[in-house]
Amino acid sequence: MDLVSSWAGFLLLLCHVARRARAENGPECGGLLDASKAGYITSPGYPLEYPPHQNCHWIIRAPEPSQRIVLNFNPHFEIERLDCRYDFIEIRDGISESADVLGRHCSNIAPAPIISSGPSLQIRFVSDYAHQGAGFSLRYEIYKTGSEFCFRNFTSPSGMIESPGFPDKYPHNLECSYMIIAPPHMDITLTFLTFDLENDPLMVGEGDCKYDWLEVWDGLPQASPLIGRYCGTKIPPEIQSSSGLLSLSFHTDMAVAKDGFSARYNMTHKEVADSFHCNMAFGMESGKINDDQITASTTFYDNRWLPRQARLNNEDNAWTPSEDSNKEYIQVDLHFLKVLNGIATQGAVSKETQKAYYVTTFKLEVSTNGVDWMVYRHGKNHKIFHANTDPAEVVLNRIQQPVLARFVRIRPQTWKNGIALRFELYGCQITDAPCSDLQGLMSGLLPDAQISASSSRDVVWNPGTARLVASRSGWFPAPTQPLAGEEWLQVDLGVPKIIRGVITQGARGGDAGTGTATDNRAFVRKYKVAHSLNGKDWTFITDSRTSLPKIFEGNTHYDTPELRHFEETAVQFVRLYPERWSPGGIGMRVEILGCDLPEISTPADTATPTLPPNAETTAVPLVTTATSPSPDGVCDFDQSLCGWTLDSSAPLLWSMHRHETNSYLSLDASLKTEMQRARLVSPVIAADSGPLCLLFSYQLWGDAQGHLRVLLRDDENDETVLWALKDEQSIVWNEGRTILPRSPKDFQVVMEGFFVHGTAGHIWINNIRMSASSPLKECTQPIAAFSPESPGEPHFPSVWSCFLFVMHQLGVSYSAKAD
Repeated sequence: MDLVSSWAGFLLLLCHVARRARAENGPECGGLLDASKAGYITSPGYPLEYPPHQNCHWIIRAPEPSQRIVLNFNPHFEIERLDCRYDFIEIRDGISESADVLGRHCSNIAPAPIISSGPSLQIRFVSDYAHQGAGFSLRYEIYKTGSEFCFRNFTSPSGMIESPGFPDKYPHNLECSYMIIAPPHMDITLTFLTFDLENDPLMVGEGDCKYDWLEVWDGLPQASPLIGRYCGTKIPPEIQSSSGLLSLSFHTDMAVAKDGFSARYNMTHKEVADSFHCNMAFGMESGKINDDQITASTTFYDNRWLPRQARLNNEDNAWTPSEDSNKEYIQVDLHFLKVLNGIATQGAVSKETQKAYYVTTFKLEVSTNGVDWMVYRHGKNHKIFHANTDPAEVVLNRIQQPVLARFVRIRPQTWKNGIALRFELYGCQITDAPCSDLQGLMSGLLPDAQISASSSRDVVWNPGTARLVASRSGWFPAPTQPLAGEEWLQVDLGVPKIIRGVITQGARGGDAGTGTATDNRAFVRKYKVAHSLNGKDWTFITDSRTSLPKIFEGNTHYDTPELRHFEETAVQFVRLYPERWSPGGIGMRVEILGCDLPEISTPADTATPTLPPNAETTAVPLVTTATSPSPDGVCDFDQSLCGWTLDSSAPLLWSMHRHETNSYLSLDASLKTEMQRARLVSPVIAADSGPLCLLFSYQLWGDAQGHLRVLLRDDENDETVLWALKDEQSIVWNEGRTILPRSPKDFQVVMEGFFVHGTAGHIWINNIRMSASSPLKECTQPIAAFSPESPGEPHFPSVWSCFLFVMHQLGVSYSAKAD
């Protein structure tokens, strides 16, 4: 009978789920799924924005009672992050509506793999009326040993990434993603140790993998530039990324399985010198550019003049095409977008015939994707570079207007005896310059929800597609020929940053006349830049000569990016206003260059390198004393903690930041700090001292939702909250004040900070003092720190908390309820 009742209840629940899915969301939003065959669940519209008013419900069951189910989330995860109150995905361990919650998730950090305890799971996805994101995608399957390692985020300074089951053969039908997430100012280096994936014997070119493959992305998978796709047994090249996020996507089919791969990654601190020179050799001569990155239109038939022999000062011949023609070229894939500002060329003497060959002139072509090419110009004409006059001399051509490119082609125009070429490329990474970190558009780290526009032509060309290089289309405004300055593209950086440049690129796709999907190519020739800290009050970057809004030179080609610098400015919001554009209309892709506010990255006195988040708060040398602060004495943390101590039992420790003009205690948000508390404890305050006014300086900033609280701790370690502030947004120092009551027993003050989310943000405190001379009536600041938490509470909880604290010290129980 119990079995019958159980199944009847289960079937009723299934009917309820199916009916609600059909009624509210249509057939794609919710349903009953069989885990015996692996499958996928996505939010409606993924990876575009999910619609409002969603209430989706899925139930997944395994066929055998002893089986369990594993969920692996795609790293491209974006759900509104307001404490998961409005939009969220919730997973329950079973089919009952009262089943244990395995997780409720939001924000833009994908959850770790989730494994059921039994043969069933239920998933609920909810969205409210506003603030949508890209949503989620997850893969469900029967849990097997190793499958929980198919989707992983790596945040440690170094580590190993291996295919599931390594060193045994990998499973079939995998879609795995691995993300390496680095702190600011850190480069990621990925080195493959072993590599054995099923190969296509008919593969023609590098990356033409048909069955199993590993893709490496410079950012989020599918949302950032693809560095390369690899298969077979050839070990991929070492990869170094400065974007702060490197992703690997591993795909296997249902047939042949090989041994898989293993790779080691390392994060290294990026040193940026103020005296910056963009003249680094990219690695043709040194071998840092590997053979697979060098290709050519054709190669001489005897295989003695291959593209890999085109390295500067190579002693064994050079590159020669199958025939001497100005249609031939040699090409280098730099793997990343770089600044190119010089080319050194050299001819060669044949090892076989002792005859000299060299190129006397050449043209330069550049591309960001290897498909769309631009010939470098001098004015309106193609630039002809003058090269060699003998086979041995190295001739350096500087590029007067450096270009941004990933792919570089040299196309010989004239030559002596025949084409033979050895060369080196010179330039730098975009991020090598001071305060030139990429702000997340190209990598996908900046969510679509933070990119907006005055209008969009269609969902295909919405602001979320305005990502430099990563997007194949771009943003097109709704009007095909608007008024100058009428349309704009806006980026919300999330927190205030220092910005010093923008990179713009054209777009392709939106037909200038009809808005249909054709091969229309558009770009912006001139534009203005405005900025704001609050998204309401805007200021244009001005021309220092005229004090009028500066008109920046934009693009002359839809694919080739253009970088424009300006004076460093503190902003959170950036707007670009097109002023002139191509005949195809306005089309834009962008990236913002900048850095954190100076205080955030101020180094300590010691010359130690920046530590990763999981170690940053455990190795800070702080001096403590046992003396109590003197009356009205200010603790500014210049020399010590003034008798205050770090609570070593708390999960986090405050960090000391020392600077020439200001020292303070800091807590910075990271993936390791989410819901972890740091505490600073005062010396013991003697009984019957006070009442006193506690004054201190503070800053709270960022979307991590920082909380700062002041508590009183008695001799029995019971605590009472006096002052609490959360999620304030200010990049200037503010003053906090609260009353410390006169107590019949000794007590201590606790300054506590924590973050709700592991995203960007900081909490700073400084200039703490306990004043006996400050008027108590002025000792409640800011008012927001004393707002009632629920109806019926006194308006100033500080006064009420003081009263309850003193009553507790006296051993008197008191109820807050009204008679």
